[in-house]
Amino acid sequence: MSPTRDVVLIGGGIMSATLGTLLHELEPDWSITILERLGGLARESSNPWNNAGTGHSALCELNYSPERPDGSVDVSKAIQVNEQFQVSRQFWSFLVSSGALPDPSAFLSPVPHLSFVWGQENVEYLRRRYEALKDHPLFAGLEFSDDPAVIRRWTPLLIPGRAKAQPIAATRIEAGTDVDFGALTELLTDRLVDSGADLALNHRVSSIRKLKDGTWRIRGRHTVGGTPFELVSRFVFVGAGGAALGLLQKSRIREIRGYGGFPVSGQFLRTDDPAIVKRHQAKVYGKASVGAPPMSVPHLDTRVVDGSASLLFGPYAGFTPKFLKTGSWFDLFGSIRWHNLGTMIGAGLKNLDLVRYLVGELLATRGAKLRALREFYPNADGDDWRLITAGQRVQIMKRDANGKAVIQFGTEVVASADGSIAGLLGASPGASTAVPIMLDLIERCFPDRAESWRPALTRMVPSYGTALGDDEAVARATLASTAKVLGIHA
Repeated sequence: MSPTRDVVLIGGGIMSATLGTLLHELEPDWSITILERLGGLARESSNPWNNAGTGHSALCELNYSPERPDGSVDVSKAIQVNEQFQVSRQFWSFLVSSGALPDPSAFLSPVPHLSFVWGQENVEYLRRRYEALKDHPLFAGLEFSDDPAVIRRWTPLLIPGRAKAQPIAATRIEAGTDVDFGALTELLTDRLVDSGADLALNHRVSSIRKLKDGTWRIRGRHTVGGTPFELVSRFVFVGAGGAALGLLQKSRIREIRGYGGFPVSGQFLRTDDPAIVKRHQAKVYGKASVGAPPMSVPHLDTRVVDGSASLLFGPYAGFTPKFLKTGSWFDLFGSIRWHNLGTMIGAGLKNLDLVRYLVGELLATRGAKLRALREFYPNADGDDWRLITAGQRVQIMKRDANGKAVIQFGTEVVASADGSIAGLLGASPGASTAVPIMLDLIERCFPDRAESWRPALTRMVPSYGTALGDDEAVARATLASTAKVLGIHA
């Protein structure tokens, strides 16, 4: 058995890479091991073709700004998500400035973000959303138009072929980004390895047990050859995407009791045709269908991977009991315990509209998928688009503060009472908010070090511990400085 490690990170995605980088900056002498069951990094949720890609900052995602019963628009969640993304931007800017990351264009591309709606009610909703956000410093530069000529200038594919009498509207902000989280994961992990961290690929974890001295024993097997391995660590983070629920259950911490998961797969239509891609340099989000989950918001996206641009449209939901794209057909059934069965049944019964939506998606033909695309891009030719399978997402099922079973759309850190083990459950906005999520985890799991680490954390994230949007001058200066370093719009 190898010497006791300070930190073991299970999962080779953006969450582990981010936490490992933060901890290395805070404690350069700590020993860190990264365990990944596949033969490479970022092959599941962090892969740019498996959902992760948009720099989720609520500039265009309408599900973060719901309409209240009185017709007003609640933008509090949109502001919160934007705040979180700005924390990520500040950290990436620090790493680029310090030389820890190379040219940011290796993982970050400037791409305008647009919201686009049709129908008079939706047009008025978008106008109210614009009015509620346009004066906030984190949304500076947000534009609104219901003029087809202006919208066509912003993104040419949306207008030709559309009925002239159809009411439409759009908002645009040039400060949007496209992020290749797969590339970023590899860059961060490579630096960790260069600094002394151990990366163990093809290592599948099968057991996590707490020892009498408070450390954790991690056992598993190499996926190539089947050789067993064993590690002991003072702190364990489970950043294994859909596999996190099962691994936390194996740890037997009380805090995971009652949690369940429901897997949802995704598909996108994709084109790499340069003539089409050239005409749509934007990420355009619409409104989700009634009864559809927030993650199903339709969008026509510019995606930049390895320096090449493509367009994606979707997502189209599907179902498989796997919790990972490369997972087992028994993942869902294997996650059921006596303590979460009632939660899962209760959450399912309260979300029958979601069930109906998923059934409808499963029955949708290619023609139906193309009709959805043509609501955005009326002149789309089906021959230019191919269907690709994206990643798996596992929606959290849990008990709320009142003990009621709910499906939670978002991410959640689950940590043991003593902070020696923690894991991340859930999905969107996920990768884009990896830095603030991991900062929250650090505060929860290392409370005795919080004050001594504060100067270093503030150096990495100048707005740490404050709300950037509360001070307009500071917000504008911070956005401008990070934009300059990262080579994007302020």
